[in-house]
Amino acid sequence: MSLFGLGRKKGCGGGNGNEQSARPARRRTLARAKADGARDELAATLNCEGRAVPVLVRHSARARRITLRLPPGEFRAIVSVPRGATLAEGLAFAESRERWIAEQLRQRGAPRPFRHGQVVPFRGEDHLIVHVPGRGAVWREEVAGVKHLCVAGAEEHLSRRLTDWMKQQARAALLASCRHYARAMNVRFTRLTVRDQKSRWGSCSSRGALNFSWRVILAPDFVSDYLAAHEVAHLAEMNHSPHFWRLVAAHCPHWKRAEDWLKRHGSALHLVGADPWRTGPQA
Repeated sequence: MSLFGLGRKKGCGGGNGNEQSARPARRRTLARAKADGARDELAATLNCEGRAVPVLVRHSARARRITLRLPPGEFRAIVSVPRGATLAEGLAFAESRERWIAEQLRQRGAPRPFRHGQVVPFRGEDHLIVHVPGRGAVWREEVAGVKHLCVAGAEEHLSRRLTDWMKQQARAALLASCRHYARAMNVRFTRLTVRDQKSRWGSCSSRGALNFSWRVILAPDFVSDYLAAHEVAHLAEMNHSPHFWRLVAAHCPHWKRAEDWLKRHGSALHLVGADPWRTGPQA
């Protein structure tokens, strides 16, 4: 089972959430299919109310209609096109939704990449990123009441080094919480992984593997603790039944407070630390 990102709006079309869709206007002729068959994706740039927005149009065997979505934490658009439509039709659909794209990006706010001088959250508290020349690691310190995240090494590697450190911190915190809840609920998990997943904060497989987004370490501790309790509870109940929620509430009294926090602030976590113009997924 999975705990889908509570801070992210979901939609299947009709203007809801971060996705739009439309059925292709017509089937391709054989000649157009041959012409289009040389490639399965098309990269372009849209001018959305004065803002240049990269767009990737690609064929999808699973698509039943043309869909447009904006991945969480990214400032680009992805158009999925069914085999019965052309890439050009997909691009035209994106062009017809330029105003919608611009509005969605405005609502997202500004990205907060990992770089010297940027302020980012860590365990629910703002920290100033400080690059420290020379050899060393990543550490926290407080100077004149300001919390610092100090990152040593070459400045061009600052983002990668801080991301790696964040993942290590997330795994350590989640592992401690998951072990606690596993003992309390008398269940066992087989492994725990953190990665840069966008569609969910955590998941639990039928084989007992727990997966989490490393970005939960940006949230206050009571939030990451709840996410651990939620996924461990799935080891006992692979559903979201009333019994499942009673189990979570019995072991994690702050679960509702954590869910409310994610609804209000979860989407902003996707803007922290990632390159909003990246063209592919990050592990």
